[in-house]
Order: sequence, then structure tokens, then C-alpha cells
Amino acid sequence: MKTGIFAEVLSALMLLVVPALSFAGGDGIFVFASYDQLGVALAMTVMPGLNNRARGLIGAPLADASNSVEILNELKRTFQAFKEENDAALKGLDNRFADVVQTEKVERINAEITSLQNALDETNRMLEALNVGGSGSGPGDPAIREHADAFNRYFRRGAENGLHELEVSAQLTTQSDPDGGYVVPTETEGTIDRVLGTVSAVRSLARVMNVSTGEYKKLVNVGGAKSGWVGEEQSRDETDTPKLRELLFTIMEIYANPWTTQTILDDASIDIAAWLADEVVTEFAEQEALAFVSGDGNKKPRGLLGYQTVKNDNYSVAGSWGKLGHVVTGKADGFAGTAPADALIDLYYALKQGYRSGATWLMSDRVMGTVRKMKDADGNYLWAPPTGADMPATILQKPVATDDNMPGLKANSLPIAFGDFKRGYLILDRIGIRVLRDPLTQKGKIGFYTTKRVGGGVSNFEAIKLLKCST
Repeated sequence: MKTGIFAEVLSALMLLVVPALSFAGGDGIFVFASYDQLGVALAMTVMPGLNNRARGLIGAPLADASNSVEILNELKRTFQAFKEENDAALKGLDNRFADVVQTEKVERINAEITSLQNALDETNRMLEALNVGGSGSGPGDPAIREHADAFNRYFRRGAENGLHELEVSAQLTTQSDPDGGYVVPTETEGTIDRVLGTVSAVRSLARVMNVSTGEYKKLVNVGGAKSGWVGEEQSRDETDTPKLRELLFTIMEIYANPWTTQTILDDASIDIAAWLADEVVTEFAEQEALAFVSGDGNKKPRGLLGYQTVKNDNYSVAGSWGKLGHVVTGKADGFAGTAPADALIDLYYALKQGYRSGATWLMSDRVMGTVRKMKDADGNYLWAPPTGADMPATILQKPVATDDNMPGLKANSLPIAFGDFKRGYLILDRIGIRVLRDPLTQKGKIGFYTTKRVGGGVSNFEAIKLLKCST
């Protein structure tokens, strides 16, 4: 049965069953007990259908944004129910009467908000990925088209036919050794990079640069240059010179090794660019995402959490450069029991105003579930659902991105980052994704050892602040 039909039938059934449940068992037994909460019931029951439909969008011939709007509307209704139920639970705690059933209800709805948000994000990512077209033919440099045709023959049949020379004429070579494989055509590389951009949270937030060398150096002014006011005829005293620090980013190598059969490759309708992107992107994305968050810089990029931190009250540009400032949660292994939202508000204002305008929150889904319950001193929830189908959820009116590579709430962990990642974190892609065809290792199968060189690290230590679980 199709998801849409299933949802309609289930909706009709719920209209009949919910009042009966309320009458039979009361609110203390059944979670959803009124017409007002019907949207929440449907969200919790129909959500797997919505999520499957979101996952299937990329294969639908006429996919559009209607699913995003539908999920967004359900998300808003569910969050409204969550606020009502959470307020009821908090009221019980204030009266020193903890209702276990009420607490469980809040947790269920909270988890469903996370599922709906993930479904919305996934749908939008897939809609964006639909724009990743095949290699096709089109206008452009004849040398590039000739290389693409030759690469297609190499990919399908292993025929090299002067492919290395065609790389040179197409100006694609960035690595001189042809024994390591051949550089994929420009459009194929663009396809892989665009797909990676839709699935990697940090990559989508950070600044991404293409380079053609194995290292990238950047000089940063960390202060020291002085100035002053002077009269028209007054002498000018010598001022201090700027203090410069050098940042060195080393390009590392990541690989994937997908396999297929010669029969599939013989099919002329198979789009090589799309197939290769689909096969390697999961491995690339998973390895990249982990490295961009927690990489130690050893054979991989250096991640956000791979740097030393210093309490933000003691942070100074010149004295603390190379470290990230942190704000504490108020509890050794989580948020403080009283006024837990203060930690997020402190983190918000720890970032200088110039960086806050372009800032984003970054945390795991699990930590997001905890933050979603927080209120400010005026009783307003910090978390707010998206205002549009293509918009992110917000915390304190700043967008929030989720990445489950971010740690959870435990002693000395750094579960939340807040900053302008475009200015604070730099990802370097070395031009030229290479493919080495392997028809020998597994008889009857063809392997494509695909390598991509990428580096990453913090480029501005003022632009990102971290939250630390500590008193």
C-alpha cells in the first residue's frame, strides 16, 4: 500500500479510535487522548511513512517540494503539542509531583520532533541532490569533452588510449604520477563534490577552497598594530608592527573502493558520473564528517574538537591563538539543574557580535533533544521549528545544524559548537579526484579505487566557541 493512501486511511481510523481510547483508559494510560492531539498521534504513527517517502524522493520521477511542506506543517503541530505537554510536566515538577506517564509522553513527542526534523532535512538534501545531473554532453572546451569521452571508455573497458596526455591537454593534471590512476572529468568531480555538500554538515557550513598543492599556508594578524590620532603638524611616533601567525594546512588522502560487474559497465545507459558519485559519496562523507569534527590531524584533517580549549573568560587573541574558547554548562556531565538555558545564552554572547551575524549552532540530535526543552528567563523556548520548508530550525534565532559525530553530554565533553564556520573553519579540496581501475583482484568484477585529497582545520580561532560539560 502506498504511503499516501496508508496515511489517509490511518487518519480516518484515528478519528474514530482516539476518542474511544480517551474514554476507555483516560490520559493516564493512553498517550494521545483528544482531537487536539490528533496531529501528534499522526506524527508518531505515520512518521515512518513520511521518512520512507523522503528517502524515496531521489528516485521519484516527479519529485517536488510538497513533501517538505507536509513534513514542516506536521513538525510545527508536533512542537506545539510538545510545548503544551512539557509545560504540564514542568508544572508537576514545580508542585513536587512528578508524573512518570507525563514525562514519557514528553520524551516520545520530543523524539518525534527529532524524527520529523531529520525527515525534513533529508527531503531537502535529496531535492538538492536531484540537481546533481549526469555527465552528459554539452558545450565547453573540446579538449575537456575529448578527455571525458576517453575516460568513459577507460571506465567501461580499461582502454587508456593516451588518457594521461588528454588530462594534460584538458588542464586536469595536479598529480604527475599516472600510475596512481587517472583524474576524473571535471563534471564527474563536480558531481561528487556537490553530493558531498548535501550530506556533510560541517562541509555545508565551512569555507571550501580548491587548491593544487599538497599544503596551504595562511598568515593571520593576531594584533600588535597600533594607531592613534594626530594633529596636522604634529610628529608621528612609530607604531608597533602587526603580529603574524602562520597556519599550515596539510592535504590528506581519503579513498573509496567500489566494485561492479562488467555487465553493468557494458550498459551504455549507465551514467558513469552519477554511478561513481553514488558509490563513493557515502564513504567519503562518513570519513570526512568524522574528521572535520574530531580529527587529530594525523593522516586526516584536524577537526573542530581537535584543538586545545581555554575558558572564554581567559581568552585573548594574541595569548590564546591556536586554542578555542569554551563556556561551561554548570554541571560536570550535563546542564545545570537550575536555569540550564543560561549556558547556551552565555555561549551565544561569548562569540563577538561581528561573528554572531553569520553564526550557526552545531550539535548531535541527542543533545538537540535536551536543548529543545529549555526556556529563557521569560518562559520562551530557545528552540523554534523552521519557518519554511527550506529553512533550518533555530536556537535563539540562529540556525542549528545536527551532526551525530558531535559528542553527547558527559564529563569534559564538548557537545555544542557555535560560530561563524565560514570564517572559522577551512576545508581544502585538492583539484583532481583520481580513479584506478582494477579488473584483476576479483574475477568477474571491476574495482574502482577512488582517491580524493582533502584537508581541514580552524582558520580563525575567534570565530568559533564551544560548550564544555563542566562546573
